[in-house]
Amino acid sequence: MTTVTKSVFGKYTDGREVILYTLKNENGMEVSLINIGAAIVKILVPDAEGKKEDVVLGFDSAEEYLVNPSFFGVVVGPSANRIGNATYEIEGVTYQADVNDGVNNLHSHIRKGYHKLFWEAKEVENGVAFSLEDTDGYLGFPGNKRTVVTYTLDEENSLKLHYHATSDKKTILNPTNHTYFNLDGHKSGSIEGHEMWIAASNFTPADAGSIPTGEIAPVKGTPMDFTEAKVVGREIGAAYDQLVYGKGYDHNWVIDGWKNDGELRLFAQVKAPVSGRSMKVYTTLPGVQFYAGNCIVPQKGKDGASYQMRSGLCLETQFFPDSIHKPQFPSCVFGEDKEYDSVTVYQFLV
Repeated sequence: MTTVTKSVFGKYTDGREVILYTLKNENGMEVSLINIGAAIVKILVPDAEGKKEDVVLGFDSAEEYLVNPSFFGVVVGPSANRIGNATYEIEGVTYQADVNDGVNNLHSHIRKGYHKLFWEAKEVENGVAFSLEDTDGYLGFPGNKRTVVTYTLDEENSLKLHYHATSDKKTILNPTNHTYFNLDGHKSGSIEGHEMWIAASNFTPADAGSIPTGEIAPVKGTPMDFTEAKVVGREIGAAYDQLVYGKGYDHNWVIDGWKNDGELRLFAQVKAPVSGRSMKVYTTLPGVQFYAGNCIVPQKGKDGASYQMRSGLCLETQFFPDSIHKPQFPSCVFGEDKEYDSVTVYQFLV
């Protein structure tokens, strides 16, 4: 049985107390979460010798999460990733999102997106449910929306993220979690030595602004091929246009076998060379943004840690970037007659 304990983590901008919720299972695995951005602050996982390490990047205070330039641990929404030219159309109406990534939109809004908002929290069996409401037109997205992200921890060391969102108008709903993992421990340096496998025969090539071209291209014969496990750093510096554009891996992979049937599919496994920890990742979604932390700005993290470029990696499950402009991609438009619902699971093994 998973227990949930609470402690005060600081204050939000309006004076509300930010609570740290800690889930702990009978194996001793712990997951800590806060109201700001429904963020994952800490994941303590034992290795083969039983030594626990915190395997996610993060901060010691609520104030730092209100800055958080690299989006450590947070839920991003209502639209994660990029929208080309920061504009889009739904049913003949044009909407303008924030221009914050060249001419494009990234993660809805850098200062006012879901990752910076205060989420209400409620304890549930084996976890915590975080909920957020926003109004029609907020950040350039139509509809009065309600989003709930429920985190639960089981005895198989699986952290489940169940997302459910509704809107009274058709709108983009494409949330994700932006946790950075380092399975040797958040203080241990580069993840380039981690071994990665991704069940994706294809990816969506992008232009220099990281907007997909619309093509679904095979990974075979390119540095994007993780269909057989390989070390992340092996080809990350290759003179390959996609890696040059992204300063390394920062792309959407098309998960094999997705059928929009709600089935939970194993799509990735990460193994750490020193600790022997590994993580399996499952999702019901069609895509994953594997981001190797290429643009982490040097900063101070938890416990005096110094985070640098590639100190952690993200596996952000999602609908494909800029799918609002690509009718050949699975649609991220939801509304009165279609609710958003997805599940992603991070399972930790030794």
